[in-house]
Amino acid sequence: MNTENVVHEGWAVPWWAVLLQGIFALIIGLLLLSNPLATTMVLVQFLGIYWLIGGLFSLIGMFIDSSMWGWKLFSGIVGIMAGISILNHPLWSTALVPTVFVLFMGINGIMIGIVGLIGAFQGGGASSGILGALSLLFGLLLLGSPYMAALALPWVYGIFSVVGGIAAIFSSFQLKKTEELVA
Repeated sequence: MNTENVVHEGWAVPWWAVLLQGIFALIIGLLLLSNPLATTMVLVQFLGIYWLIGGLFSLIGMFIDSSMWGWKLFSGIVGIMAGISILNHPLWSTALVPTVFVLFMGINGIMIGIVGLIGAFQGGGASSGILGALSLLFGLLLLGSPYMAALALPWVYGIFSVVGGIAAIFSSFQLKKTEELVA
């Protein structure tokens, strides 16, 4: 395989962008692990700002491009209401948003698990059945104790963020080295 094609066609993202992403992920992960409540509160507030701005852009987009205007109106109003609600009630939203996220993950795990098990019984193979059973078990576990899962969520995301940040930092230096070899 030609290295020039990989670098120029496959890596459209510059190495320093991957490095910055890794550094930010590492910082957020360390903050989640060192002070999960305060960091979750700040991240949920950023989510509220994001939803508020996204809702405003949906409403503005409705006037620029009138296709699917009903969906844009609905998502704009819901985004604005959710953003304002999160920003007005920071303590409640810090507890509610992760819990709702865990509930959605639990329901999704159950649905994927059922589909996987049905696929396994229809000839999809043992691996489909095993993954389906694990997804079903994971979904039931999350729904069985959503508040405990929501409390563990910052730790889980913190660990994944630290590991992912370190991997991105190392990958950025490998990408830089590859770019230097080709240049």
